[in-house]
Amino acid sequence: MRVRGAEAPRGLRCGVLSIVVAFAVLSVTAGLAEARYNPPYADIVVDANSGKVLRSSAADSSRHPASLAKIMTLYLLFERLEAGTLKLDTALPVSAHASKQAPSKLGLKPGQSISVEDAIRAIVTRSANDVAAVIAEAIGGDEDAFARLMTAKARALGMTRTVYKNASGLPDDNQVTTARDQTLLGRAIQERFPKYYKYFSTTRFVYKGRAIKSHNKLLGKVAGVDGIKTGYTNASGFNLMTSVRRGNRHIVAVVMGGSSASSRDAQMRKLIGDYIRVASTKRTAPLITDATKPVASPSARQAIAAVPIPKPSPIASAVPVLVPEPAPGSDAAVQPIAVRTVAVKPGQQTAAVAGAAQLAQAKAGPELSYAEVTPVPVPRPDLTGVLQVKVASASAQSVPASNSEAAAPPAPHRDGWMIQIGAFEQEYEAKQRLYSALKRAKDLLGGADPFTEAVTKGEKTLYRARFAGLKKEQAEAACKYLKKNEIACMALKD
Repeated sequence: MRVRGAEAPRGLRCGVLSIVVAFAVLSVTAGLAEARYNPPYADIVVDANSGKVLRSSAADSSRHPASLAKIMTLYLLFERLEAGTLKLDTALPVSAHASKQAPSKLGLKPGQSISVEDAIRAIVTRSANDVAAVIAEAIGGDEDAFARLMTAKARALGMTRTVYKNASGLPDDNQVTTARDQTLLGRAIQERFPKYYKYFSTTRFVYKGRAIKSHNKLLGKVAGVDGIKTGYTNASGFNLMTSVRRGNRHIVAVVMGGSSASSRDAQMRKLIGDYIRVASTKRTAPLITDATKPVASPSARQAIAAVPIPKPSPIASAVPVLVPEPAPGSDAAVQPIAVRTVAVKPGQQTAAVAGAAQLAQAKAGPELSYAEVTPVPVPRPDLTGVLQVKVASASAQSVPASNSEAAAPPAPHRDGWMIQIGAFEQEYEAKQRLYSALKRAKDLLGGADPFTEAVTKGEKTLYRARFAGLKKEQAEAACKYLKKNEIACMALKD
């Protein structure tokens, strides 16, 4: 009896000791996890009417976007909807790769399909990673190729510190952005696609009988909030981008690296309360929009509600929107640079344009026709803009000799080597690529002549982005440097 009585307390003591040790291990593990995943904080508030930065903290420091990456995924999807290559009822196929994405997800199975509209709603509410992969494969063929499209679009919008590696924002050490870059995207997506941006205000939707609620808890609870996206991974912390309109005031704010969803939301509420009341009531910032579209189009007016915009002249309607890279730590207004455009009749063709036209024909071959060659207006470090000369569609051999009405002195045509850094479906994309390349490699390209060259094959027109007037070693060195910075490049003999 004594033995049994003595053994019982000893067993109890061992059990208690085991529990204590287990709790200690859990505490240490939790502490290590907290130490390992303690992402740095960043925030920014931008006045969307003026472009002025109202507040920033580490706004240019590298951060992981998490599901904020899906904003760019939807931006590319909205482009296809606007172009008509996809429709809201288009069925997107689900692959095995897409179905295997980590949560949060919709639970799609290989062989199924999902409509574009349901895909959008699943992204803005559930932040479904499997749906993001479905969109990526439908547009890019595979997710890696789509991520390259995302990064290229980021550069075209002036997001110079953003690199995408997947469509969902799932963890990747090389997938980075900044709070400032994200506000630029947040402004661009609603100005460019007001019709589709409205989906970001969705608080719930029903999919196959299931009611799915939005992760964005500020929608419907904070006055004026109309979107846009939450995000979270261990490495990123809790992220949130918010757009707020009250009266004629409009701000876009980003919080990154929150320690919890509730603390992140509380910080965003504070930023909204502190800065919406000091935001401008008048629109003065240029729209971050497609340079090929008039800035006063009906869709653009919807994007800024009732704020009046002066109707541009026919020339101003073609002004490209080029976004300069802000200095690190700068609180300068995040505003595009408007560059002058001078329209010139076919008979006013300059020597530089004529040379580029002949080059286009020579390289295109018989199946391609010369459509347009544009020495691009790329802001140089010492200039606010470079004159752009546009030539109406014409054959290089049939251009009249008269040049009496030329609106500007011609740029000299330069022999030697050139580099091509991409061919794009939209001219503004080619111009933005030239600008990004010049900013990244100004020491190598500062003396080169940037221009776009449009070539048409059948019903399709592509805009080549090129720099001319280089020596062979300069062209090769520039391409080597640009490739290291994720800008495609090819050296060509002029």
